[in-house]
Amino acid sequence: MQKKLVQLLLIASLGACSQPWNDPYPAADAESNILYAAFTDRPKHLDPAQSYTEDEITFTAQIYEPPLQYHYLKRPYELIPGTVKQVPQPRFFNAQGREVPADARVDTIVESVYELTLLPGIGYQPHPAFAVDATGQPIYLGKGIADGRQAVSDFPQTGSRELTADDYIYQIKRLALPRIHSPIFGMMADKIVGLQELGEALHKAAKDLPADAWIDLDAYPLSGVEKVDRHTWRIRVKGKYPQFLFWLAMPFFAPVPREVDRFFSQPGMAAKNLTLDWWPVGTGPFMLSENDPNRRMVLSRNPNFSGRQTYPCEGEEGDREAGLLADCGKPLPLIDKAVFSREKEAIPYWNKFLQGYYDASGISSDSFDQAVRVNVGGDVALTDEMRDKGIRLLTSVKISTFYLGFNMLDPVIGGLNGRATLLRQAISIAVDQEEYISIFQNGRGIPAQSPLPPGIFGYEGGEEGINAAVYDWVDGKPQRKPVAVARKLMVDAGYPNGRDERSGEPLVVYLDTTGGGMGEKSRLDWLTRQFAKIDVQLVVRSTDFNRFQDKIRKGNVQLYYLGWNADYPDPENFFFLLNGREAKVATGGENASNYANPEFDRLFARMKNMDNTPERLQIIRAMNRILHHDAPWDFGLHPKSYTLAHRWLKNRRPSDVGNNILKYQRIDAVDRANARREWNRPVLWPLVLGLAVILLAIVPALVGYRRRERLAAVR
Repeated sequence: MQKKLVQLLLIASLGACSQPWNDPYPAADAESNILYAAFTDRPKHLDPAQSYTEDEITFTAQIYEPPLQYHYLKRPYELIPGTVKQVPQPRFFNAQGREVPADARVDTIVESVYELTLLPGIGYQPHPAFAVDATGQPIYLGKGIADGRQAVSDFPQTGSRELTADDYIYQIKRLALPRIHSPIFGMMADKIVGLQELGEALHKAAKDLPADAWIDLDAYPLSGVEKVDRHTWRIRVKGKYPQFLFWLAMPFFAPVPREVDRFFSQPGMAAKNLTLDWWPVGTGPFMLSENDPNRRMVLSRNPNFSGRQTYPCEGEEGDREAGLLADCGKPLPLIDKAVFSREKEAIPYWNKFLQGYYDASGISSDSFDQAVRVNVGGDVALTDEMRDKGIRLLTSVKISTFYLGFNMLDPVIGGLNGRATLLRQAISIAVDQEEYISIFQNGRGIPAQSPLPPGIFGYEGGEEGINAAVYDWVDGKPQRKPVAVARKLMVDAGYPNGRDERSGEPLVVYLDTTGGGMGEKSRLDWLTRQFAKIDVQLVVRSTDFNRFQDKIRKGNVQLYYLGWNADYPDPENFFFLLNGREAKVATGGENASNYANPEFDRLFARMKNMDNTPERLQIIRAMNRILHHDAPWDFGLHPKSYTLAHRWLKNRRPSDVGNNILKYQRIDAVDRANARREWNRPVLWPLVLGLAVILLAIVPALVGYRRRERLAAVR
């Protein structure tokens, strides 16, 4: 009996070593071709007409296929075909309907025409909306279809069909549906011929229908979009708008089939989250096979996609040495499944990454010192602990700008008069962005010299690109001007020692902010000290986000902090934030500073629709010189993205606009399984010690019990 107990305990101990004791995934998946990731914020919308946030496009970009996409490896970002044969070259027409060359004066071009032709044979993922009977009629269409069903998997029969031009046209029409509230409808209604009129017609039709009633969009014409044949369609855009190509790479312009829209619009479906907003349907490399946004979401390989695209064979300098071209020409996607688990707290997320249960991770402030070290000179390197695990550090400067804005309508801080301009310049010098990045960003950022971040045409990192009002060029790099220069500007502005020379009153300025962002006390204390360097008293007015937005809309602020992430990689998408026609108070636009300089606006109007030529670069330089002088913003910083990736995750490259990146990544599942076992070995000595104690207690009792049993039998 004693020998048998020991054998059982040894077997149990060995079994505990065969798979990590804390493995959150099924043992059968240990060496499967699955990528494991985490998400923190649940996606709100998966309908491509609505979805617009980063946590949503993580999923939608893998499922939907707009006509164009970005080259995975090339920087600056380069548009390439997605589902179409080639990137369309627009044709331009004047007011008389005659075609004009691309270099014609912009004010003579009244319309641009984009013609797109699909690659044939592209198929949708299997889905019940495509299931038909022997007569070709939809199986799941009719009264009571939603009864007894809770998920798409509850519809056992599925089908598919070829992608057509009609599907892209249908989606463009969906942008105008009133109940969808597409965030880009207003912008596209100003660009696509007839879209505004379609929106008005649909709004009128919706008044006489129940809120969830299906509207057959095929019954409503859209004059600016024309079907040429089964695989070809044309889009007419007002004027010359080169940035329209970038929109054709976003999920807003991905196809939605009429059958899918009709299927999900049936009575009872929405009440069970059986909607396109919950269960997306696309032609992309993956399909959403599990959707529990409070726990986990799973993307599985779309069987109708495999092999249609291949991994790129060219990239940037150093890509081959970095192993990013090792999979050249291989069919995509390179993984079978991606499992996304929700992590609401940073520490559990980080610990699971270190245990090998997530393949990549960002770096929170709490984990920064454990992950990387900042060397003298600002260089960042992995810690020994990370290097010993084979973890790689992937860095990139995001195409984003965060800035301190000045309200140009304010009587003290605003206006283009000399006094206010000198004051804004002095503040821009005094607020030390380099120090801020070092203290509060762990070095994860670069000081901004203009609205344009790296990766955008017109950004210049050398002497030509510096903000000469704030920086000097010293020893081959920008150096912030001394505080003494800022104090001299204060004197010139009429505020010696921080007092108005006219009234003798101290200069007090007000920063409106929200809890979060710049609302943390340590950051605001630091900012207050920056203003104190030039004897300006900073008063912080904290409020909730809605109140803050309302004050921005009405121009009831002096200073504020905002940021902008690029919708697409073009300088127009940043400079428009300072265009006078976009002034927040006057027009409700995105120019929260209400900046209006006629010369800047003239140059912007000329630059915005130009191709990327040397002439365009010269205009951008002139625009930046105006902004440097006028200082409507204190150009803050462009954040850096730091990502850690385990050695078994291949082909990982950060991308701010090319979001369909999952299909390019590859997993060495065997290496990962071995590492997990190595890193998560259970500490067995406490177990062995505990078992020994138990044996010492139990075995004598068993022996005594058996002795008593034998004695009783003899009697």
